[in-house]
Amino acid sequence: MAVQNSVAVRNAGLDSQETTIGVLAVLKIRTGAQPATCATADAGTVLATLNLPSDWMSAAAAGAKAKLGTWEDLSADAAGTAAHWRLYASDGVTCHKQGSVTATGGGGDMTVDNVVFAAAQAFTITAFTITAGNA
Repeated sequence: MAVQNSVAVRNAGLDSQETTIGVLAVLKIRTGAQPATCATADAGTVLATLNLPSDWMSAAAAGAKAKLGTWEDLSADAAGTAAHWRLYASDGVTCHKQGSVTATGGGGDMTVDNVVFAAAQAFTITAFTITAGNA
């Protein structure tokens, strides 16, 4: 039988992720396949770099935690097709989370309003939620 956690334990675990990553988290959206793990070197071209708000995730509820506020970049760094994202500590180097990017409704770990970026294009992250296991 698998270990199960209460909703309170799942929520606490999710909330600790934001604390560990920090209040000055940096999100980079990249081209190409995501690396095997966060410990693997960065891959792909950086299309956009966002400095997230100091409180960037909502409080966990029912085993899930969603982005808080508006996550947008008014000027993309480069042109290309977004395929994955990496979330870093404030140093922009220490990767803590990564996942796939798709257009809104595409089922990715993070969704954006348009995956084909032009340099200097504005874009918005439309959805990002972390869900704890057995939630």
